Amino acid sequence: MTPKLRPLLRGLPAYKPGRRPAPGQDLARLASNETPYPLLPGVIEAIAAAVADGNRYPDPAVEQLTTALAAKHGVGEDRVAVGCGSVMLVQQLVNIACDAGDEVVYAWRSFEAYPGLVKIAGATPVPVPLNGYEHDLDAMADAVSDRTRLILLCTPNNPTGPALREADVRAFLDRVSDDVLVVLDEAYAEFVSDPAAVDGRRLLAEQPNLAVLRTFSKAYGLAGLRVGYCLTGSPDVAAALRQVQVPFSVSLPAQAAALASLEAEDELLARVADVAREREPLRKALLDLGYDVPPSEGNFVWLPTGTDTMRVAGVFDEAGVLTRPFDGDGIRITVTTADDSARVIEAARTALAPTA
Repeated sequence: MTPKLRPLLRGLPAYKPGRRPAPGQDLARLASNETPYPLLPGVIEAIAAAVADGNRYPDPAVEQLTTALAAKHGVGEDRVAVGCGSVMLVQQLVNIACDAGDEVVYAWRSFEAYPGLVKIAGATPVPVPLNGYEHDLDAMADAVSDRTRLILLCTPNNPTGPALREADVRAFLDRVSDDVLVVLDEAYAEFVSDPAAVDGRRLLAEQPNLAVLRTFSKAYGLAGLRVGYCLTGSPDVAAALRQVQVPFSVSLPAQAAALASLEAEDELLARVADVAREREPLRKALLDLGYDVPPSEGNFVWLPTGTDTMRVAGVFDEAGVLTRPFDGDGIRITVTTADDSARVIEAARTALAPTA
């Protein structure tokens, strides 16, 4: 007799991470939107020092990092909540906003973890189809009901790339009731170059029902350390996030790495600028091949390959280029270096060749 588990689990797909290379394989790792650059020496030193104190629990309140982030973003410390990656903070946001049967509205396709995290909490997902490659904010506002407790806006949208415009987000917020929590998931914010794109921090002072998610995984290169944070319009939201957080979930090395990365921010953001400069040339080359690649404000581009997705992804695999396919929709490709872009372009060209 096996233990009785929740029936929900029988129809709940597991999150599918990007494929990793086997040891010794010469592959372009473009599946998970990771930085191609190694950790800075100062960050490694900070991690090593923290590991040496690994017999002790980390600070559960993450006070040093909270103070640093509040100062960086110009908000009160009572409006900052740090978590074990921004995806865990999404889970916490669902937990603080929703009871069983409450609704969570989000665009689709968007960040793959959203539907599962909503269902696990017992809430009801309300996916709203994209308008092309972008959020359809009018349709999302129309989808809000008296059961809606949370709205997730991913900007730039993962995996398709476009960022929401500030004017559109302001108009959207005007249509949403103040008792609905609206989250701007800005995991790729540092890569954004469009001056019209929304920066949620500018809206927090006037929107108590707004929360902004950021992460150290992408621009700061700490994907393996798991540190994210949430800036909130209301201190009550940040307090609630801390209330439902798993104790000690942000490890000593993670806290130390994030603090050291903030100190080295100029150098890290110079790396971000290098990646952002590589984005449009790669997109243009793919457009020239005939792919309909939308503009992107993240560190990735989107190939809308539809029903041909898995075949094209197989061609990339054979060329030693790891990508992130979404069966039936398209392929997300991380932007890294010129050398990796050359491999992408060659594989994309091969995928267009007629088969025998």
